[in-house]
Amino acid sequence: MAEKNLIIKASNIYKSFKQVKAVNGVNLEIHSGEFLALLGPNGAGKTTMIEMIEGIQKPDSGEILIKNKKWDNHSHELQKILGISFQETRFIDKVTVWETLKLFASFYNLPNSRIEEIIDLIDLREKLKSYTENLSGGQRQRLALGVALLNKPEILLLDEPTTGLDPTARREIWSILHKLKSEENTSMILTTHYMEEAEQLCDRIVIMDSGKILTQGTLDELLSHSKSSEIIEFELNTDFEKFNFESKEIFEQTKNDKTKKVTLFVKSIVDILPKILNYLKENNLTAKNLICRRLTLDDLFISLTGRRLID
Repeated sequence: MAEKNLIIKASNIYKSFKQVKAVNGVNLEIHSGEFLALLGPNGAGKTTMIEMIEGIQKPDSGEILIKNKKWDNHSHELQKILGISFQETRFIDKVTVWETLKLFASFYNLPNSRIEEIIDLIDLREKLKSYTENLSGGQRQRLALGVALLNKPEILLLDEPTTGLDPTARREIWSILHKLKSEENTSMILTTHYMEEAEQLCDRIVIMDSGKILTQGTLDELLSHSKSSEIIEFELNTDFEKFNFESKEIFEQTKNDKTKKVTLFVKSIVDILPKILNYLKENNLTAKNLICRRLTLDDLFISLTGRRLID
């Protein structure tokens, strides 16, 4: 992308809390209209990084520019172009959905017509007269997202907005963000530890762990970093130890003694699977629960760190 489209640039960012290096030398760029995911486990440094972009925290060293401006000298201007939604937002219990939106709209001198647009976007028209304390978790997060979008922000910052939500509520949030992307020229940074969320919503994915960026790119670029692109998995209830199939087409092979599962990392399932099935037949081995699938971000994260995102 052209440099003129750069909307956020973070250079060599460090942030520590006592002996903990929360962010350890991060460089990050976000372009206009781009949806970017900060993906990583709890404690990876995602929230600290996004709080520094929001101006809530200050880096110990390094520089963050938003539209080529720093928080130190342009806080009032930058606050107008940001929309922020946290993992958990506390509203006043005995205030209705309409009153809540009206209150936040008043901070920007926005007309009721803008509130109406947001109500339709977050699909809470049937809950306008409900107190916020009576909303479900998913409805509260949709309201929080609506508040963040009232001022038509150029940059939307979402910190794990679907953590703790059930799958249906999570997909309702995704639907709003898909609609936003198709209709507005908004840039978004989303922190998450859900692989599927990053895949569904974002143009580019940055994988963080222990305060550092491990890798970044589009989904296809990240998956192409691995020599293999597909996986074959199956279980062998008997003669598990006898399976010893070797081939140049298999880049990695793991065997779990506890579950009796064999996992093969391959370039092409179509090319290698017939040979594996023939080997099993020749050696009187019976496989069950055979699964053939594409490499996922979770597989990539395991290869980078040795552990899963969510244990």
